[in-house]
Amino acid sequence: MIEIRRMTVEDVPEVVEIDRSSFALPWTERSFKYEVTENSAARCWVTEVDGQVAAMLVLWIIVDEAHIATIATHPKFRRRGFAKKMLIKSLVSAREEGAKKALLEVRARHVVAQKIYCDIGFVEVGRRPMYYRDNGEDAVLMTMEDLSGLDFTE
Repeated sequence: MIEIRRMTVEDVPEVVEIDRSSFALPWTERSFKYEVTENSAARCWVTEVDGQVAAMLVLWIIVDEAHIATIATHPKFRRRGFAKKMLIKSLVSAREEGAKKALLEVRARHVVAQKIYCDIGFVEVGRRPMYYRDNGEDAVLMTMEDLSGLDFTE
C-alpha cells in the first residue's frame, strides 16, 4: 500500500537515512525534528510504501511562495514516481494554504531531477554559481509561477 502523508517525528530516523543516502551534505536528525515540530513555515511530507518511508520532502511556505527545501527517495524505491507524486500533492496542499508559486534549487548536474521538475511545470530561471559547499557546483534555480493549474490524483 502507498500513502502520501505528513511526516511525523517517528518518521525522522527513516527520513535521515534517505537524506544520508541521497546527498553529500545531509541534514541532521535535529534539523528534521525541528522542521516537523517547531518550524511554523514547514510542511513535511513522506511517501510510505508497505510501512516503510520511501520518499521525503520538506517545503516551506513563506508569504505566498512554496519553497522546496529538500526532497529525496530511498535508493531502493527510485524511478517509480513516488517523489514526483508527493511533490505534486505537497504543492497542491500549499496552494490550498495560499501559496501562488513555488521555487527550488537543484544541482546543475542532477538532470534527472530537473526533468521531473520541468515535467510538472517548473522552469529554469537562473543559477547560483558555486552554491554547493562540498564541490562548488552551481545550483539551478527553478520556479513554477502559477500553482493554480496543478492537480493531484492518486
